[in-house]
Amino acid sequence: MLFGALAALAAALCWTLASGLWRRLSTSLSGAELNLLKNWLALVMLLPLVLGRPWPAAPGALVLLALSGVLGIALGDSLYFAALRRLGTRRTLTIDAGGPAVAALGGLVWLAEVPAPLQWIGLGLITLALLLVAVQRPTSAAEGRLQLQGVALAVGALLCGSGGALMSRAALRDAALDPLQSAWVRLLAAALVLLPLLRGWRHRGWGPRPSARRWPLGLLATLLGTTAGIALQQMALQRLPGGIAVALLATAPLMAIPLAHLEGDQPGWRGWLAALLALAGVSALVV
Repeated sequence: MLFGALAALAAALCWTLASGLWRRLSTSLSGAELNLLKNWLALVMLLPLVLGRPWPAAPGALVLLALSGVLGIALGDSLYFAALRRLGTRRTLTIDAGGPAVAALGGLVWLAEVPAPLQWIGLGLITLALLLVAVQRPTSAAEGRLQLQGVALAVGALLCGSGGALMSRAALRDAALDPLQSAWVRLLAAALVLLPLLRGWRHRGWGPRPSARRWPLGLLATLLGTTAGIALQQMALQRLPGGIAVALLATAPLMAIPLAHLEGDQPGWRGWLAALLALAGVSALVV
């Protein structure tokens, strides 16, 4: 269980750093197009690691993993990128990290995974921490409208991501797939579903999206958030109950607090109180 918890926390750190990089990356791509780009980059990066590995005969698990990739990566990440541009790294991560309650409820209903009493307390503390981090008043009416759009997009990303995580957990419970294989299947399914977006690129011209000087940022963000992050996520989902895994993965916004000033974001006392509550919640989950 300790190894799974460490993998989940490492994945959260990768996503925090990658989200900051994606927000800094100025491109003419939409959220879905940016998602397609990072998925294909990640597939190329992971291909040497999955070639030659034995693949178990588990068609049911592979189909479930593919569906989880369509829901959690193709749709969820597209909504996430769109929200990221409207809300910023910390707040988007915060809303997206509201998954503990969704995953715990889903795990209870569909996977018969019942958290222990202390683990429920940990889930509650993390949820309270995330609510504190999310509280922020807009400074203008225009910002308020943009914030409302961003919140709606981030909530959609949260629901898709939690659903995809539960489907992935169900597949990994019954199949001998390693984390890299499961991540590759999910990414491939998401990339194939998003392929029709290439028509839009052809009509608009390919052009530098992002420009040459921005490609290193895109590659690094893909390596951290998609390649390493998803592989670590799969390790966590394989070794932990779904609700606990998602709760630990949800600590990303708390890791973003020290980096918030780089985007002009001031978390204030609520942000630091939330960090302490989340630390207590994580401790309750892994004890």
